[in-house]
Amino acid sequence: MPEHFAHGRSVVAVLLAASLAGCASAPRGGVATSIAPDSLVRDAGSSDPWWQAFGSPALDTLIAEALRASPSVAAAEATLRQSEELVAARAGMNRYPQADAILGAQQQRVNPAMFGQPGTPREFGLQSATVSVRYRLDLTGGNRRALEALAARSDHQRFQLAGARLTLSAMIATAAVQQAQLSAQLDATQEILRQQEEDLTISGERVRLGAASPDEVLTHRSRVAQTRADLLAQQSLGQQNAHLLAVLAGREPGATLPPRFTLSDLKLPADLPAVVPSEVLRGRPDILAAEALMRAADAEHGVAVARLYPQLDLSASLGTQALTSGVLFGSGSAVWTLLAQLTQPLFNPGLRAEKRASLAAFDAAASHYQGVVLESLRNTADLLVALDHDARVLEELTSADEAARAALTSVQRQYALGSVGYREVLAAGQQAQQVRVALVSARAKQLLDAVALHQAVGGTTATPRDDEPTPKEEPR
Repeated sequence: MPEHFAHGRSVVAVLLAASLAGCASAPRGGVATSIAPDSLVRDAGSSDPWWQAFGSPALDTLIAEALRASPSVAAAEATLRQSEELVAARAGMNRYPQADAILGAQQQRVNPAMFGQPGTPREFGLQSATVSVRYRLDLTGGNRRALEALAARSDHQRFQLAGARLTLSAMIATAAVQQAQLSAQLDATQEILRQQEEDLTISGERVRLGAASPDEVLTHRSRVAQTRADLLAQQSLGQQNAHLLAVLAGREPGATLPPRFTLSDLKLPADLPAVVPSEVLRGRPDILAAEALMRAADAEHGVAVARLYPQLDLSASLGTQALTSGVLFGSGSAVWTLLAQLTQPLFNPGLRAEKRASLAAFDAAASHYQGVVLESLRNTADLLVALDHDARVLEELTSADEAARAALTSVQRQYALGSVGYREVLAAGQQAQQVRVALVSARAKQLLDAVALHQAVGGTTATPRDDEPTPKEEPR
């Protein structure tokens, strides 16, 4: 029977969900733990957004504004409302009888000759008022499975909305980090340019005094021009980033400037994990959406199977008929009908083809689900490896920055004592700023990977908060 087959398909879905039983982990030294920290996995009742872990009130405000004003989120919300209303509409049609009130008036001409009787043609009017009721008994569960399919697709739209919110918040956090990175790099590049311009001036004086060849000036002039070009490119990227933040927040580019972020405004979330449990990944909106599509395909297969079995339709009508409206509701004008109709398909090859097509659709949804799971595992594992690498790179560059600043201090001390020239001070200063640019990039890379990891584990948007509608239970 269809119910038995659908149960078997549901078992397959559970087995596929079990593919999340492993953990996505990064190679680290020591013993890895399979318990993720509170900064990533919160109690289901918590309403703290994941981006608050970065400790920036300006970021919190901007994301909250974007979630209210974003056209993409508004479109996803409207699509969800549409799917919920379609479920309500189908539930009303499937669970309850359909009743209609009909008022009719017709004028007829009857010729007795068509019945082989003598006489002249006659015309008469017929008035009618009828109430009809009809209902299809769900003997094989087809109506129930159709409602389950719509409910599953509504769940899919709900998780699509969660995914849209998560993507939007991650994009804003990413743009904020990039803005902070560009701002710090711009400051360092401007300092490098100032020192290079001083070096160019000194080279010009050396050539004028005959202490250097003109080639030295050309070399320094090339460096200055290259740095100026880099500075212009960074300024352009900064403006584009500001436009992106404005649009993500639902504003027109340039109309109102978004807040300015610096690296000191953003902190790395504490206790980033070495291992993420698979139970956390199962809360990703894309995985939940893929599960919902698989449930919908399973239910639609059940509908296709149910069409192979008998369908029982019941209908009844009660009304009145009369030749004139004045006696329409008088005695003797009542008419009624009762109808029970059992329909069994005998020869319809299309129904078998529909069943095979629905089974193929389920197989496709199951494969898609499996692919989403594997991709989520790969994505999370890559980010854990990247965060481990980021920490090591940042450690080395921090040491390099300390050494460069110490070297600059030493050269400045020697210059004060007259043991080295000012050009050595400029060279040490440029080296220190170049190391600082690399250090800024490393810090930003670590923050960006932390944002991506929070997005990879689903943030907190996959679990409805108190102010969000909870998913409706599938009809049974």
